[in-house]
Amino acid sequence: MARKKRIIVGISGATGAQMGYRLLQALRAVPDVETHLVITEGAKVIFERETDVTVADAEALADVVHDNRNLAATISSGSFRTDGMIVCPCSMKSLSGMVNAYDDDLLVRAADVCRKEGRKVVLVPREMPLNQAHLRNMLQAAQDGYVILPPVLTFYNGCQTTMDQVDHVVGKVLMQFDIEYDRFHPWEG
Repeated sequence: MARKKRIIVGISGATGAQMGYRLLQALRAVPDVETHLVITEGAKVIFERETDVTVADAEALADVVHDNRNLAATISSGSFRTDGMIVCPCSMKSLSGMVNAYDDDLLVRAADVCRKEGRKVVLVPREMPLNQAHLRNMLQAAQDGYVILPPVLTFYNGCQTTMDQVDHVVGKVLMQFDIEYDRFHPWEG
């Protein structure tokens, strides 16, 4: 029997926690995926301020929940096999920590471990406008092998609502792990 895909999901303190929640919903619907969730303290504030979703609602969708302060968690070690990580949304603080290997929390440490082990890490950075430091850090992250997938609006697929846009982003993220998402409508020419 094939091993389940094991994906770490990080939700950091940038606006857009709804995207991380929707990503967890999508992954929960895939029977051969095991999710490990890390939510930063900043993200917990964003859930409270921007959504009707509680942190407990998000945690209930994950197979395993890790405390962001626990640097001894399984996902902080390269010997714990995963298929990679998604940080959605990704704050500029977390992105900066990743490109500088400043592993002072579990989310950044897990991303660093995935990259050092050659595993895919998809970052969904949320900031606008971008300053030079943000752009430098994103360029460095891309050069270091991170996938930079900003949640850019799309119009070619007939999106009518904000959730349609979120579903498009989630679909693009899941494509990075060869996971199909039924709410994603690709360009068909």
